[in-house]
Amino acid sequence: MAEQKNIAIHIMFDGSRYHGWQVQKSEVTVAGTIESALLQLCGHEVKIHGCGRTDAGVHAERYCANFKTTANIPPDRFPLAVNSLLPADISVQKAIGVPDDFDANLSCIKKEYTYRIFNSRIRNPFYSDRAYFYHQKLNVEAMKKAAQHFVGTHDFAAVRSVGTETKTTVRTVHWYEIDECENLIELRVCADGFLYNMARAMAGTLLYVSEGKIQPDDIPKLLLNKDRSLTGPTVPPEGLYLTRIWYDGEVGTLFI
Repeated sequence: MAEQKNIAIHIMFDGSRYHGWQVQKSEVTVAGTIESALLQLCGHEVKIHGCGRTDAGVHAERYCANFKTTANIPPDRFPLAVNSLLPADISVQKAIGVPDDFDANLSCIKKEYTYRIFNSRIRNPFYSDRAYFYHQKLNVEAMKKAAQHFVGTHDFAAVRSVGTETKTTVRTVHWYEIDECENLIELRVCADGFLYNMARAMAGTLLYVSEGKIQPDDIPKLLLNKDRSLTGPTVPPEGLYLTRIWYDGEVGTLFI
C-alpha cells in the first residue's frame, strides 16, 4: 500500500457564491468543492482540514488547509493539478509536505482579518460582493481611537455571536489598524483566535463609534459588560477577508 502523505496548501478564494468553508450536505461550500476536485485527482476520498471556519460570502487571500493522501503526486505538482479541476473563484497557490501531526487549525499561531468598506455616496459595482458599501461619511479618526481599546488580552463576549461552543471567550488581539485610501477603508485585526462573528461585530461596533452611538473610550466598559446587545451590529460578510496567517517552520513560508 502506498505511503500516506500529509499535504498543506495555501488557498485563495472569493467566497461570494459559497455557503462558507465547512462542508454541508445541501449547500455548496469551499471545502466541499476542493474535496470533490481532490477526489478526482487523488483517486480516493479526501477529508480536508481548514485553518478555521469562514461564513457564507467571506473571502480569503491566505487560507491554509491540509489533507492526507496516498496519491503518488509530488507536493509541488498539486497546485496546477488541482486548479485544473477547480472553478475560477478558488485557487491553490502553493503546496508542501508536512509532518503527520500538522493540523491547519490547531497549528495556526495567529490570524489577520481585514474588513473592507467602500465609503462613498455612490456605489462602485466592481466592489459588489467584495466590500461593504457604506454611504455615510465615516469618522476614521474616532474609529482608530476606539480600535486601540480592542488591542490586548480581553474577554470578547460582547463582540461575538452565539453559534459555536468555545471553552473561553478570552482572546489576545495583537493589533487593530485602520487605513484609508480614497473611498476604500480597511480595518485590519490580528489575534491569536477569533470567536464566531467577532471580526464583523468589532467592525460594526466601530461603525457605531463613527455614527456617535458609542464613544471611543466606551469600548473597555462594553467589553467588561460582556453584553452583545450594547455593541454594534454584525456587519455583512462580503467585506471580510482572511488576509494573513502565521505558522512555525517551513509551513509559514507558504504565506509570506
